[in-house]
Amino acid sequence: MEEAKTNVRREILAGLTTFVSMAYILFVNPQVLGDSGMDKGSLFTATALTAVVGSVLMGILANYPIAIAPGLGDNAFFSYSVVIAMGIPWQTAMAGVFVASLIFLVLSLMKIREVVINAIPKDLKLAVASGLGIFIAFVGLQGGGLITASKDSLVAIGSFTNPTTLLTIAGLLVTAILMARKVPGSIFIGMVFTTVAGLVTKLIPAPAHIISGIPSLKPTFGVGVAHIVDIKEPQLWAVVIIFLLVAFFDTAGTLIGLAEQVDVMQDKDGKMPRIGHALMADSISMVSGAVFGTTPPTAYVESSAGIAVGGRTGLTSITVGVLFALSMFFSPLLSVVTSNVTAPVLIIVGTLMAQSMRGIQWDRFEIALPAFLTIVGMPLTYNISYGIAFGFLVYPITMLAAGKRKEINPIMYGLFVVFVILLYIINILPKASLA
Repeated sequence: MEEAKTNVRREILAGLTTFVSMAYILFVNPQVLGDSGMDKGSLFTATALTAVVGSVLMGILANYPIAIAPGLGDNAFFSYSVVIAMGIPWQTAMAGVFVASLIFLVLSLMKIREVVINAIPKDLKLAVASGLGIFIAFVGLQGGGLITASKDSLVAIGSFTNPTTLLTIAGLLVTAILMARKVPGSIFIGMVFTTVAGLVTKLIPAPAHIISGIPSLKPTFGVGVAHIVDIKEPQLWAVVIIFLLVAFFDTAGTLIGLAEQVDVMQDKDGKMPRIGHALMADSISMVSGAVFGTTPPTAYVESSAGIAVGGRTGLTSITVGVLFALSMFFSPLLSVVTSNVTAPVLIIVGTLMAQSMRGIQWDRFEIALPAFLTIVGMPLTYNISYGIAFGFLVYPITMLAAGKRKEINPIMYGLFVVFVILLYIINILPKASLA
C-alpha cells in the first residue's frame, strides 16, 4: 500500500463505492435471465457468489482494484437470442456457457490472452479507455433519465419535469461541486446524498425489510454441467464461440481501459504487470459462474468509481467481494440504490476516463480513424466488444495504406480475422438458424 500511495481506509472506501455502483447487477441479472425460465431467487444467489469468487481472486492473484461480476449483454444474448429466439432450452444454453468457460480457462493457462493484450498498440488502448468512459457516461445519462429513446433520432433529451430525473441532476451537481473543490471521497458522498434525498422525497421507496434469508441455489447449480452432452448441433457450437469471444474481449477491454486510470497497473513500457493473474481470476470466475448457474462474468467498468475515490490495490476488489457476500443477507436494503443514485457516479467517472483521448495521435489519420471508431462504437452499439472490433478491423487497413507495415504487430492481423469471424457469427448464424 505504501508503494501504491494508499491506505486501508481509502481502499475500503473505494471498495464500498465500487460495490454500491455495481450492486444493481444483483437485481438486473436475475430479471434478464429469469425471462429465459430460470429461477430468479437462485439467480440472485448465483450472481452474488460469482461476484465474490471473481472479485476476491482479482484482489489476491493480481492485486488490482477491479471487481468482477456477471456482465450485462451476455445475459440478454442468453435469454432473448439463444433461449427465446433460437428456441434452445436454458439448461442446454447454460451447458454452452460452461463449455465456453472451460475453453476460456485453457486459453488463460496458455497465456494467449496475456500475449494479445500486450500486443495492442498504445493508441488503441487509450481509445478503449476513452470509449469506456463515454460508454458508462451514456449508461448514466440513460439510467438517470437525462436522455431517452426516440423512434426518430434513436436518443433524445429526457423530461426535466420527471422527479426522478431531477434527483439525478441534483446528485450530479452536488458530486460535481465536491469534485471541483477536491473534497476526499466526493463520489461516495454524492451517492449518499442522492440516496438520502431520494428517501426523504419518497422518490426511492424505503425497504420493507433489512435482512432476509439467502435464496436456494439448487434450481440452477450444476445444471450446465449436467447438460453438457446436449452440445451437439452446429448452432449450439456457434453459441459457445460467441460467449467465448465476447467474454475474451469484454474483460480485456475493460482491464486496458481501467489501467489508464491507475499508474500501478502499468509498467514503464505501458504493459500491465500481473495481467496473466488478472485474466486467470476472470477465467476461474467464469467457470464457477457457469457451475452456479449464470452467464459469463466480466471486469466491471464501475470499478472506475472506486479507482476515482482512490482505490489502488487488491484490497479494493476484496472489499467488493466481501460486500457481495454480505449482500445475500441484506438484499432488501440494496433496493435503495437505484439507477438515479448510480447515474451521477457513472457520468462523473466517464468524464475522468474520457481524458485518455488526449494521448491519442490525432494528427495521424491512420491511427485517428480506428481510435475514433473504437471510441464511438462502444456507446453507439451498447457493447464494449463491438467498439473494439470496429477499431481493430480498421487499424491494420489504414496502417498498411499509410505504409506503416513494420509498426503493426503480427497479432493484430490475427485479431482482424477473429473479429471478422465474431461479427459474422453474431449477425449471421443465429438468424440462419431461425430461417
